[in-house]
Amino acid sequence: MVIAKENYFIYADPRKCLGCKNCEIACAVAHADCDLQTAVTQGLQLQPRNSVVQVDDMVMPIQCRQCEDAPCAHACPTGAIYVEDRFVKINESNCIGCKVCTMVCPFGAIIVAKDITDEGTHRTQKGKARKCDLCFSRTQESNEFACACVEACPTKAIMLVDYESYRKKLIEERGKELVRAHAHTKTKA
Repeated sequence: MVIAKENYFIYADPRKCLGCKNCEIACAVAHADCDLQTAVTQGLQLQPRNSVVQVDDMVMPIQCRQCEDAPCAHACPTGAIYVEDRFVKINESNCIGCKVCTMVCPFGAIIVAKDITDEGTHRTQKGKARKCDLCFSRTQESNEFACACVEACPTKAIMLVDYESYRKKLIEERGKELVRAHAHTKTKA
């Protein structure tokens, strides 16, 4: 699938999710400066941009839905979160770690993670907003969507979908359900 200016987002089917957290690991490694083995042997903390949650008997990953009218972008006081080409992006260098975005996200898809940085003679911890970016850096390299979580899911519970295609499919499925549900009724001509 070649990158287009469509409204793509990640869809997770809770009926297929095992809760294995392969998607979290793949996401964290995709956004790290090293591979998983190096991170483990050096004791580095990997930070996924999605999280697997359990509600009652359902398990599924939570991640950014790339909202068209993104409340996080409207609420961000510094403009660090913005919408560009139908994608919600974060410029981490402009983020002040205020957490307003986490409070307004209807999906709970944004985290504020602490970055430890060396600033001259001392180390500081600064919170930076992070969320699913559809693995944009991997995508730019290959000119095709290459979402680590989608590739890592053993049950194909996580899918990258285009909103319009998804909407048309839902309408068709619901239409078929209506036809089946009303097959026993006769209409007057």
